[in-house]
Amino acid sequence: MRSLHCSGIKMAKLTYPRYSNLCGWNAMLPPRQPRPSLQQDLTVDYAIIGAGYTGLAVARRLHELNPDTRIAVIEATTVGEGSSARNSGFTGSDVLPRNASIEMAEKARIQTGFFTEAFDWLMSIVRDNGIGCDLKQAGSIRGAATELGEASLRNVLEVARANKIAHTVLSRDDIHRRIGTSYYRFGIYMQDTWLLQPAALIRGLADALPAPIQLFENTPVTAIRKSDGWVLETPNGVVKCKKLALATNAFIPKFGYLKSRMATIYTYAAVTEEIADDRIGEIGESAAWGLLPSHRLGTTLRRIGRNRVMVRSLYAHEGELDGAYAARKLRDRFERRWPNLRDVQFEYLWAGTTAFTMNGAPWWGQADDGLYASGGCNGSGIAKGTMLGRHLAELMLGFGEHDKMAASMGTASWIAPEPFRSIGFNVISTLESRKAGLEM
Repeated sequence: MRSLHCSGIKMAKLTYPRYSNLCGWNAMLPPRQPRPSLQQDLTVDYAIIGAGYTGLAVARRLHELNPDTRIAVIEATTVGEGSSARNSGFTGSDVLPRNASIEMAEKARIQTGFFTEAFDWLMSIVRDNGIGCDLKQAGSIRGAATELGEASLRNVLEVARANKIAHTVLSRDDIHRRIGTSYYRFGIYMQDTWLLQPAALIRGLADALPAPIQLFENTPVTAIRKSDGWVLETPNGVVKCKKLALATNAFIPKFGYLKSRMATIYTYAAVTEEIADDRIGEIGESAAWGLLPSHRLGTTLRRIGRNRVMVRSLYAHEGELDGAYAARKLRDRFERRWPNLRDVQFEYLWAGTTAFTMNGAPWWGQADDGLYASGGCNGSGIAKGTMLGRHLAELMLGFGEHDKMAASMGTASWIAPEPFRSIGFNVISTLESRKAGLEM
């Protein structure tokens, strides 16, 4: 990766998101005792900012390869309330892009190899540490509500066949039977998708870190600077390290890096109250299901537990939407799909951030002397973030070859600065929303 040098102190008023609502996934779990915040100065070999999937993968892999090294993970909030817990809980190893084409099949096949290695590693951590995260291989549906969406999915179907990815073509009746709505005209069931409780997973991964790794929660890093390595400033202590990894995804630019490569996008999710037993048939006969839209601005759906539905949609640039507006839009999406459940209320609603890159590729590698970064997961952070974090740790130690992985993933392209960035986002969002139509 080409180095993006930016010297001096990196200052930011806010280096992490302060969400207006608690994470619904976290709220559905029993309370967890967070690790203490940093209360004194600390010197380590490696520091990682961010205790999400990428940051924890970096820390664990560093320890695996060099058990004697001193490692600290600095998390601005409480594990389970950050962006890693605010996703839809889909993961797997097969790579099948939404806008797939037969020309992309070989690239997707190469990426699948790297994802599989990381996914197997992640599953071994879950298994070996008894992490309960409601993990199940339920598969997922790629669903299309429009003729244009169906045409897009038929391209995806060709790539699935070319790469020998297990799948089943679904009709409107098939989808209706599985999830209880006749809204979708065409679908593809992908077998290699695992559904899970993301807050339970990230909490479990944090609590299962090897003892030598120090994790500090509720410790925002307010500035970083070079000084015989790197110095991290926090409210109640300074961390000095030889090498530093930025694993805050969309908020990496707040530290002065990758400002021209990624933007912060807020997306929204809501989960219904428990649906009465005599109405559970309204959400389909499949005990666990998830649906991904054919269009990138479409609506993601999931059955949560035995009697709840999650709706995820909406996008906002660099800040949260008005809460009432977000709730109204999500209700519209829910009621259009399940009109008979209009009286069922949302119990949880929350925002989450992701890093948007112009070409959909992440930025990964060395960004400065002794400073490394990985960001731009574009909404698929569990498997991809784990994979990129694992490789970043190896790069920091000078271990292994990563050219093939980096080439297969590509690198985030240039994004225009403000105010052109916001103008562009709004224009593209409006055009893509019209194109998506009923997929939203």
